[in-house]
Amino acid sequence: MPIEFAPPKYVVIVNAIQERIEDQTYRSGVMLPSETVLMQEFGTSRPTVVRALEILRQQGWIETQQGKGRFVRGKPADPRRMPSHAAALLADEVDGQVRIVDVLEMPAPTRAASALGVGAGAPVVVRRRLISVDGVGPVELASAYVPVDLVEGTGIRSAEPLSEGLLRHLSVRRGIEFHHVTERISARTVTDEESQLLDLRRRECVLTALFAVCDRDGTPAFALDVVIPPGRHELEDSFPIA
Repeated sequence: MPIEFAPPKYVVIVNAIQERIEDQTYRSGVMLPSETVLMQEFGTSRPTVVRALEILRQQGWIETQQGKGRFVRGKPADPRRMPSHAAALLADEVDGQVRIVDVLEMPAPTRAASALGVGAGAPVVVRRRLISVDGVGPVELASAYVPVDLVEGTGIRSAEPLSEGLLRHLSVRRGIEFHHVTERISARTVTDEESQLLDLRRRECVLTALFAVCDRDGTPAFALDVVIPPGRHELEDSFPIA
């Protein structure tokens, strides 16, 4: 039974406000609705609304005027929205049962080293999590590779799930301001261990999505390698034709 990726709530808010700015519902110079109004409209918490508004500010859609509120700037040049499937795979909030398979310090494999822009064998901490959905089964096996020098002072070595997600955890604990993500999607046959964890037949094909998550300087802060059983997902996105 395929399931469709649902973008995290903060992405829904970001996309909705971008669309309203594009169609002139929110015109340049107009003050945005308050955080309380947006919380009620989208049925979510204040931190989620604040996070969405901060993303819009960083991307140049809105500006904050101290003591007054947030105002529309307009559509920035060449905006790029995060695809829904990527937002779901990178989400802090996960719908389903999360199990940390293991947390290990190890030399970076070639694939992860390439995403991180380091030499193969550079020391990293890898966190593997398995996500399962009731009535569907395992839907995602994700391996996060974090350079050892970024792990100090964080909870990344913990065998428990990070309640705020890896992106937010590194942002808060290490002060990293994330800027963009590079994604590479491919397909291959499942490994023996993956077939057991994901409850797949041997030699069955899986999709893989390799993300390099970069800071404002363009330096990859961590890599995320996700294995996806294609029969349990539908990847969907929409984009303009230039």
